[in-house]
Amino acid sequence: MKMVMISYNEAVESEVMDSLTGCGLKNYTKITDTYGSGLTSGTHLGNDIWPGKNSLLYVACEDKEAKQLISCIRELRKILGREGVKAFLMPMDDMT
Repeated sequence: MKMVMISYNEAVESEVMDSLTGCGLKNYTKITDTYGSGLTSGTHLGNDIWPGKNSLLYVACEDKEAKQLISCIRELRKILGREGVKAFLMPMDDMT
């Protein structure tokens, strides 16, 4: 099992969710209104100086599904450019 964490700009919400659906994944945990700064995506702090917010998706899935999801996000990054979406793959040792 793997845990995929996807961090993305709120402006690309529908594209990220379409990627998730396209991979056949329906189960996730979403955390909205997150803030951060990235080298290519810029700073998003949800205020007048640094507008915009991010969201996080956590997806627990089988190894094969995780690889497919990472591949889909990689392709999405090519399309979106600076709008900001990144995926992180983590091992998941246990789930109850």
